[in-house]
Amino acid sequence: MEEMLHCETQFYENTVTVKEFLEDCVDVPRFLGYCRQCSNFGKTWSCPEFSFDPLDFWKKYKTLRMIGLKIIVPDSLREKTYDSQGKQEIIEALLSGYKRQFDEYIYQEEKQTEGGMSLGGGTCMKCGSLPCSRISGEPCRQPDRMRYSIEALGGDVSKTVTKYLGQKLEWIEDGRLPKHFMLVGGVLS
Repeated sequence: MEEMLHCETQFYENTVTVKEFLEDCVDVPRFLGYCRQCSNFGKTWSCPEFSFDPLDFWKKYKTLRMIGLKIIVPDSLREKTYDSQGKQEIIEALLSGYKRQFDEYIYQEEKQTEGGMSLGGGTCMKCGSLPCSRISGEPCRQPDRMRYSIEALGGDVSKTVTKYLGQKLEWIEDGRLPKHFMLVGGVLS
């Protein structure tokens, strides 16, 4: 069992039409370019490249209920400076447990939404410590639970957070943690 640091959290929600979201926040070619730079590109079933057009995926739905979880970083952690290894360790301790809980919450919301499909907060973690079966050319181990993220489908999460959730993404700068991290997902219906 992983050790999870406990932080203050806040939820944010907003619902928009998929048509509006596509016009305002989705740019598949641009975000596919960013995805190509990520170490998960082509290595997880939840990340590009896909055998389908992400725009066709979005267009199967009418509305998007965006859900954001703000994880407020304690001052005691923000006062320190972290090297590369330290950043990875603290981010893992801060975010992994919250991400699992967040994705499970969104998945349960999907189950309560007629015709719903959830979008996870970042890359899929359903297989835990096992590497994704895509690496070995095998089918997804949990296709009924694997979900894509907004960014994997070409969505601009930074713009989504600002425009629809009234928040702002913050980043690690000069080895110092931000005031908060945001996990963003949603439920399409």
